[in-house]
Amino acid sequence: MCAEFLDEYLGKIDACAAVLSEEQVWRRANPATNSIGNLLLHLQGNLSQWILQSLGGFEYERHRSAEFVASGSANKAELVQGLRGVIERCQGVIRALPPAELTRRRTIQGSDVDGAYVVWHVVEHISYHTGQIVHMTKELGGPEAGIEFYPELRGQ
Repeated sequence: MCAEFLDEYLGKIDACAAVLSEEQVWRRANPATNSIGNLLLHLQGNLSQWILQSLGGFEYERHRSAEFVASGSANKAELVQGLRGVIERCQGVIRALPPAELTRRRTIQGSDVDGAYVVWHVVEHISYHTGQIVHMTKELGGPEAGIEFYPELRGQ
């Protein structure tokens, strides 16, 4: 189930990126905010550290602060494709995860957590940032952007 949530969020992110210009992807409302580009880099780093490295045993050296200071370092197609690749690898790790790995303790970013926590953290984390990306896209594109994921529920 968790692997499928990653697909759902990627689909929403992909739909948003499709209607944004390269400039909009890297736009910051003010210095205290992140751009959509920063959030896409951040999601790649988070999923790589928490799932690929921690649960999958893959080597990964994260530079978290670089995810937030980047500005125009990649185009939107590269950002979405990079996230897609990380998500696909994460889905493979999650689907192949032996049950014992869900209870095994590990330390990530100074937190002592089990494998189940890791998986749910990643799902919650990508959900949170997907919501930010959707909101920012609606702000930037307005109704013309056509961002409406559940039109059948409007007015209910």
